[in-house]
Amino acid sequence: MMSENMKILVTGANGYIGKHVVTKLCDMGHNVLALDFKNDNIDSRSKFITYDVLAHAQDLDLYTRLESPDIVIHMAWKDGFNHNSVAHLEYLSHHFAFIKNMIDSGIKSISIMGTMHEVGYYEGAIDENTPCNPLSLYGIAKNALRQAVLSYAEGKNAQIKWLRAYYITGDDAHNKSIFAKILQMANDGKTTFPFTSGLNKYDFIDVDLLAEYIAKASIQNEINGIINVCSGQPVSLKEKVGNFIKEKGLNIKPEYGVYPARKYDSPAIWGKNNKIQQIIRIK
Repeated sequence: MMSENMKILVTGANGYIGKHVVTKLCDMGHNVLALDFKNDNIDSRSKFITYDVLAHAQDLDLYTRLESPDIVIHMAWKDGFNHNSVAHLEYLSHHFAFIKNMIDSGIKSISIMGTMHEVGYYEGAIDENTPCNPLSLYGIAKNALRQAVLSYAEGKNAQIKWLRAYYITGDDAHNKSIFAKILQMANDGKTTFPFTSGLNKYDFIDVDLLAEYIAKASIQNEINGIINVCSGQPVSLKEKVGNFIKEKGLNIKPEYGVYPARKYDSPAIWGKNNKIQQIIRIK
């Protein structure tokens, strides 16, 4: 069942995904507490809170300082676009301490953003039982956080939703994906750009639809654990890039095969989305 008129805290609310989630929750009529350091992209219908929850993750009054939310959606994450930043490991214990604090304070539902990079090199469809062997510091940190949180929450009265995202597109001026780079290169007057083979297949989802999935998964109380917030369909990067250039009417072409794939880029990887499909049907 979907909860109505809840007080929902969203950390990382001014981020690439977070701002879309805040808007979706506001559209649904919830009381949204948007937490971040800046609010230039946050929906004005939410209440903006600026506070460093990671620096104060163990404060005993943190839950009340954050206005005692019913649900927490934890999306704050430093250097999310830089997969080998040491910040992923430096802040890991702070993320765990914050979530532990919320569980100990009596929060009944916590959603946390995960990533396909927890899995590492893998070919095929991913579900909640797929073994993980992450190959980047980002994936290692996210994987460790998931394991720690799910272990700590076991036996406690808190629902944990680990929302595993895949390859996100849309709102391309505000992300650091290949699509944002293509836009920038086209705006700079370039007509070609070096690229990989483009043959790798990924699970692409527009950030607006992803935000809807995150919001709906977070406010329901029937399905927990690892939830793939994805399309469930593998599409080649070459096809996706070609369609993007065509849709945007850009005068630029990729030079395929110039760069090798990263060691953790699987030939084909996508998520099984049966859980999120069940969730969007919940009334």
